Amino acid sequence: MSSAIEAPAEVWVLVREHPVPLMKATRVLAAALQRAYGPRFAVWHSNELLFGVRDGRLVLQTLGGLDVPPPKVVLVRQTPGTMTQHREFTLLRHLERMGAVLVNSADSHQRCGNKMWQLQELAAAGLPVPDSLSYATAPFAGVVRSPEVVAPCVVKSVNGRNGRGVFLAPNTDLLRAVAGSLAEEVPLILQEYVAPSHGRDLRVFIVDGEPVAAQIRSSRDGSLASNLARGATAELCLGRYPEAEALAVRAAAALGLSIAGVDLLFTADGGHTLCEVNAVPGWRPRMTTVLPALTAYVDRLLAGINAEA
Repeated sequence: MSSAIEAPAEVWVLVREHPVPLMKATRVLAAALQRAYGPRFAVWHSNELLFGVRDGRLVLQTLGGLDVPPPKVVLVRQTPGTMTQHREFTLLRHLERMGAVLVNSADSHQRCGNKMWQLQELAAAGLPVPDSLSYATAPFAGVVRSPEVVAPCVVKSVNGRNGRGVFLAPNTDLLRAVAGSLAEEVPLILQEYVAPSHGRDLRVFIVDGEPVAAQIRSSRDGSLASNLARGATAELCLGRYPEAEALAVRAAAALGLSIAGVDLLFTADGGHTLCEVNAVPGWRPRMTTVLPALTAYVDRLLAGINAEA
């Protein structure tokens, strides 16, 4: 019979397998939760755990055979685009079925792991998104010859991140020329080019239905992508675009996210349209309102769970 961990943690940060390094924002969050909860907090890696069914009960164990009582709250800090259905998502589902509250839920992480799935949910909710086209099993070389493909357009992978693999196709001739050179492991999206937002976007950070930080991100070299991971600059602007912040709140809700980084594009009429939504957003030290909002949200979740117990 397995023995159990004697002092299980109530709050987890769940991260990717060893030795993948933690994102800086995740390290900062873990340190803040450690200060707040002490031994009631733990960081777990996805490759440290076994899970299954024993005598009709769901169980969770370490690789060494210790039973791990489920936590009350789990902050999932694995980028959805890197997770797979038969591995990490299965672990998330197992934790939920054992009673843990996941931030964000397994279903919302899965939706956000595919940019086309995001667009489907956002459009179904009546929210503005750029015109976009994707495909199932058709070869990309055939897709780009469709009369439905309009250029210029932005080409991106359904599961890309940090602006990698995103490019602007100025015409369909270029698309046809490069079609045979592009990887086809996952589908691509051909998306409307929103010219007024070239090289800049608006990131709004949502926590529990409230915008807690916002920044304009701008490319330094005139390139299309404005991701900070690619060297873009950032200007804090919370409260400057209230209609965009309200739109970001609605987008997070449409995807079932209680924590989200919502990226919006600037449109010609002075408004905004949704670009994509991140379920595991990072933040920079200058965004000083984010960490207190996250820790306060965890406090509220725990208080609600304990009140129901």
